Amino acid sequence: MGVAYAALTFGIPATIYVPSNANQLKIEAIKRLGARVVEHGRSYQDAFLEAQRNCGEQTFVPAYDDADVIAGQGTVGVELLADVAAFDTVIVPIGGGGLIAGIAGYLKQRLPRVKVVGVEPVGAAAMTASFDAGHPVTLDRVQTIADGLAASRPGDICFEIARLCVDELLLVEEDEMLRAIRLYFEWEHLLAEPAGSAALAALLYHYSPSPGERVVVILSGANVTDEVMLRALKSR
Repeated sequence: MGVAYAALTFGIPATIYVPSNANQLKIEAIKRLGARVVEHGRSYQDAFLEAQRNCGEQTFVPAYDDADVIAGQGTVGVELLADVAAFDTVIVPIGGGGLIAGIAGYLKQRLPRVKVVGVEPVGAAAMTASFDAGHPVTLDRVQTIADGLAASRPGDICFEIARLCVDELLLVEEDEMLRAIRLYFEWEHLLAEPAGSAALAALLYHYSPSPGERVVVILSGANVTDEVMLRALKSR
């Protein structure tokens, strides 16, 4: 959606490759911005490789494993320092790793004492597997309702930054993300997609702050489908 918006702004054509099971709300939003959408494969990696094969002379923009994309996502860290008076820990969802690489890379340069915690779905824990192996690992299978976190492999650049700057990784279950969606809606009147709710799910069910610890959670997306929202509202 970001690439489609930028292309519209500058009056240039854009083709966006997505897997066939991509969130339809996101696909529709991309099309409304004027970009052409090509559906290929069942995973981000399938779509990524197909885009590489067909980019020709066009500029190729990866979803996360790109220094400029990581820097752009790191502006969330810039906003945190500008908007939040003081905090000790930030919890960030992880898909391919661009968001956490950008945030962690920036914060560790400015405030080395801040703890950065990454969160993955149990069914898409590619960064966790890569940390355990000491190098980027490609999962054989990814299964999660959090389509925004359904990367089968972290980016190479993302992994190297995360390895140096991320303090802890946590895993969340599907039902925990659904409950977090419901609580965002009930407590704050905010819509969160599963990927966006992962950080709150981690704080509620897996992370135990120390007394007085000030924790920031990143809500990274609001493209929740009717089906998922209904499941979330019924969750307890």
